[in-house]
Amino acid sequence: MFRLSNNLVGILNFITFLLSIPILWAGIWLRNKGVSECEKFFDTPVIILGVFLLAVSLAGLIGACCRVSWLLWVYLLVMFLLIVVLFCFTIFAFVVTNKGAGEVLSGKGYKEYKLGDYSNWLQKRVTSEKNWRKIKSCLIDAKVCNDFQQRYMNDTVQELYTRHLSALQAGCCKPSDDCGFTYRGPSNWEKTPTNATANPDCNAWDNQANVLCFNCNSCKAGLLDNLRSDWKKVAVINIIFLVFLIIVYSVGCCAFRNNRRDNNAYFPGWKHT
Repeated sequence: MFRLSNNLVGILNFITFLLSIPILWAGIWLRNKGVSECEKFFDTPVIILGVFLLAVSLAGLIGACCRVSWLLWVYLLVMFLLIVVLFCFTIFAFVVTNKGAGEVLSGKGYKEYKLGDYSNWLQKRVTSEKNWRKIKSCLIDAKVCNDFQQRYMNDTVQELYTRHLSALQAGCCKPSDDCGFTYRGPSNWEKTPTNATANPDCNAWDNQANVLCFNCNSCKAGLLDNLRSDWKKVAVINIIFLVFLIIVYSVGCCAFRNNRRDNNAYFPGWKHT
């Protein structure tokens, strides 16, 4: 009769195995059917995640239910490495997202975002021309500014100033306030002469829908503000997931000990009980 720990490990890994199938299928679909650079950007990570979950869940399932000790040992080793990696990533996420925030503007419902306010590591990721080209493609495909234009197309400039815009809308879909452009529409501004000390983003602005302020530092800063918020949420979720993994790892250790007892197997470093 199987012991409780073996059954628990088997059940948990069977569920993980079922989850890995749609993840792997989604990655293959993105690789074959993805029409944009943004979609294709995610295919390889998704496929790797699906294959990883599939392999690990099979190792845990077979190792626990069929009492294959060496497979269970591999499963526990991978679980231990995963716990270490997640712990390090969680600490890293809190460190790199600890700096940065939007600047509150007097009389405005939105904030303005400056690239220099965020961590150097994050800045380097978005200022890379290769990385930003892909990110910009994703933002355009997501129609971030199309929705902004349609939603506020009937606003006067004063009404627009009172809107609670997202970081991406404020940074990518309109010029910075200090440019002093003449308002024609939410994403349509008439350029006016600026002095030598003006924000360099002012020269980067263009009314074309696929340009706007996507090449501005304010847009990159807006993205980092979103990323900062998302990473903090991910870090909190990671803490909960880490606790879960540690519990599963502990149960897996019990199942491994059960296998050794049942098979009278010997593994260096493990003491017979």
